[in-house]
Amino acid sequence: MDSELLIVGLNHKTAPVEVRERFALSEGDLSGKTLLTGGDVSECLILSTCNRVEILAVGRPDTAPECLLGAWAEVRAETPDRLRPYIYTHKGREAVRHIFAVAASLDSMVPGEPQILGQLKDAYKKALNGGTTRHILNHLLHKAFFAAKRVRSETGIASSAVSVSYAAVELAKRIFDDMGKTRAMLIGAGEMAELAAVHLINAGISSLKITNRTQERAAHLAGRFHAEAVPFEDLARHLAEVDIIISSTGSTEPIIREADLRGLMQKRKNKPMFFIDIAVPRDVEPAVNAIDNIYLYDIDDLKEVVEENLIHRRSEAVRGQEIVDWETQAFCAWMRSLVLQPTIVDLVRRGEKIAGRELEKTLKRLGPLPDGACDALKVMLTSVVRKLNHEPITYLKKACADHPEAKLRHISTMRRIFNLDNEKQDEYSKEGPEQS
Repeated sequence: MDSELLIVGLNHKTAPVEVRERFALSEGDLSGKTLLTGGDVSECLILSTCNRVEILAVGRPDTAPECLLGAWAEVRAETPDRLRPYIYTHKGREAVRHIFAVAASLDSMVPGEPQILGQLKDAYKKALNGGTTRHILNHLLHKAFFAAKRVRSETGIASSAVSVSYAAVELAKRIFDDMGKTRAMLIGAGEMAELAAVHLINAGISSLKITNRTQERAAHLAGRFHAEAVPFEDLARHLAEVDIIISSTGSTEPIIREADLRGLMQKRKNKPMFFIDIAVPRDVEPAVNAIDNIYLYDIDDLKEVVEENLIHRRSEAVRGQEIVDWETQAFCAWMRSLVLQPTIVDLVRRGEKIAGRELEKTLKRLGPLPDGACDALKVMLTSVVRKLNHEPITYLKKACADHPEAKLRHISTMRRIFNLDNEKQDEYSKEGPEQS
């Protein structure tokens, strides 16, 4: 095939948080349609989360990866050479296996976390609405969602409450001996903030404040957890009243800076504050960590906490990977069948046309028939055509699967035997059977 499934991306394993935030692709940064204009890529989908940026595409395996890399770097005002050290590229079977593992949360910082599946579904919906996915990616994504469902239902990978938000609260519990005396604030009202709220309440904190740029969303989330919704513009004043701040907004720039906090610590009489920044790009300026009695942890710092909660999930992830491998094999078999499909369709249509012509001739000779007789003849001929085609099609599929290196030769032979390309018969065919 001229085209192949491809993935060009980076994630928490290949790039630190500062690189991930530098090359993150927010909505509007890079249009999937832009990637389709050069002719190297025929389908594409962009997935960008706090822990990964991946471009999934169908394109020319020799030129498309560099095309994708160049477009990605350009929209971030960088050169491909600055991006290349952090990049992985998967092609064909490995690309299928990778995206199935991503959907099933086997490639996440926390295996089994549910957020990535929702994020992938959102990315697919945007690509679908934008018209950048077609037959292959549509089928691939539906199969990825199916594989993820199998992993979650057939293994115990999601049986324990482990997520980045959970890890953040676990870290806070280490810092404060008595969570019942601590006050917390969530900055942001998205899914990550909601999960953090659940874990903070379960940890027994004394009070919770929630703020968000959209006050209505903050009020809605606060109402669910009997928390206090505070206006985003009053953030600085309320920071002085809390001990734990977990921030997870979608801001492209820090919303809390070192200069903002130096005066605040005087108001708190230098009582310790703990910032847990789980946003990418980061919400809290790294220089904040230099202020006495302020302790800042970002999403990469949570890895140690997460590690301690993964023993059970890792054993279940092995079972999950077996499911992914099986589904990968099934999808790759479907991909291989795409090469056969035109020939199979032509073979079936040839039989149907011959049957149709012969039925028409026969009906003219027979004249009027009793009610239902014509339909019965059509059903009979359809059945005959299907049975005659069954063996050739079965043979072709098996021959191509057993000897993929000779796939084109098998297809070519089948097309010549049944003259599916309507070629003129050679001289040998006109001479009749060979005499003994």
